Amino acid sequence: MGKIKNKVQNIKMPHTYVILTVILLAVVALTYMVPAGEYDRILDPVSNKMIVIPESFHFTEGVRPGFFDVFLALQRGYVSAANILFLIIFAYGYVYVLIDNGTLNSLINCMLSSMGRRTYLIIPVSMFAFGALGSTMGIFEELYGMVPVFVGIAVALGYDVIVGGAIVFVGVATGFAAATTNPFSIGIAQSIAGVPMFSGLAYHAVIFLVFQTVAIIYVMWYAKRVKANPEKSVLFGEKLEMLPVHKVTEEKMTLRQKLCLGLFVFTIGFLLYGTMKLGWYIDEIAAMFLMMMIITGVVGGYGATKICKTFITSTQSMVSSMLVVGFTRGILLTMQDAMISDTVVYYLSQMLNGCSQYISAVGMLIIQNVINFFITGSSSQATITMPIMAPVADIVGLSRQTAVLAYCFGDGFSDMFWPTACALECGLMGVPLNKWYKFMTPLFCIMMALQVIFMLISVALSA
Repeated sequence: MGKIKNKVQNIKMPHTYVILTVILLAVVALTYMVPAGEYDRILDPVSNKMIVIPESFHFTEGVRPGFFDVFLALQRGYVSAANILFLIIFAYGYVYVLIDNGTLNSLINCMLSSMGRRTYLIIPVSMFAFGALGSTMGIFEELYGMVPVFVGIAVALGYDVIVGGAIVFVGVATGFAAATTNPFSIGIAQSIAGVPMFSGLAYHAVIFLVFQTVAIIYVMWYAKRVKANPEKSVLFGEKLEMLPVHKVTEEKMTLRQKLCLGLFVFTIGFLLYGTMKLGWYIDEIAAMFLMMMIITGVVGGYGATKICKTFITSTQSMVSSMLVVGFTRGILLTMQDAMISDTVVYYLSQMLNGCSQYISAVGMLIIQNVINFFITGSSSQATITMPIMAPVADIVGLSRQTAVLAYCFGDGFSDMFWPTACALECGLMGVPLNKWYKFMTPLFCIMMALQVIFMLISVALSA
């Protein structure tokens, strides 16, 4: 048994680009095996979204990639993902300035002095707060800028980069998936399915608490192991170009650092306001980080040359992570050109015909998870799958609430696993995709088991 355990522990995940290349080649193969097809779409007056007409699927002509087209798709992927790539650059540039001028280090000192030996509480408190924002308000992309911040805090507190990124990403993604009043997932899905908006709130609240608790316990367990023994980190031995993190000292915060900290609080607050009230998205968020990087540099006492040099230094650590984002976008473009996404939805939905209620519920969950690889974005997936899955639920004897629950689970939790969804977050963390899988796979398996249980309970409650 000991030898088997050692062999399992010594299994090495392939390099990130090896994983992505295999996925890309698999998608290319699918374009030759899966015929192109699409659904007709109409404007839904309730959700004000373009939704598919369930019985309108028809085959069409797509573009099957040739040998050269594979490489062209990757180049197009980098161009298409340019706004995301610059978001990563500017977000890290801003946080780099905060770390370089000692502001973040001074903030950590204040936290240590106020929390004493209970600094570990930053994990559950922050994760629950991020999860609540995702579950209730549908916050997700708005917190991208917090990833490098918490990466710096986690490393300074003796953890690793994974812990810092997981506090934000796993926290908010878990909350987003376990939606209670999330208008962008459960709100749209329920309106399309024709069930009362935010109905079943009590059950969804229980789901949120269970999943958030499990996620917090897992991250805290991992963080404790890493702090006690750094060799337990999935990143041990990995040469990462990381943000500079100063050693914790007893120095008090200077006036300039206090002003920079105030600007940081203002930045985060205004970003939330801009995304929720002004319709801001990635472009505006990136521009805000760039602007505040310059302003913070000036307030921190940097001259123009110093700001430029600091910014250039910060970009050097993000190149490998940024390339992953463009690569995954190339995979998505390949599927879009071949027009196989709707076909995959059509074939998968046909598999549920003739199944029992419980098997159909679990099958619907698995199908939504698979579809999330091909169709990223909660609103997009809802408008494509719910007009199909809601009638399918009626046919097999499931409640439409169960169909909505399968969509929420499939759309949200697999965002932490599918490379087409989590590549951006890995880029923001500066973590190779293969290392993220080594950390995330056990938690994702636990979450899948819980999802199955909650799906079966949903069937029993609606019987």
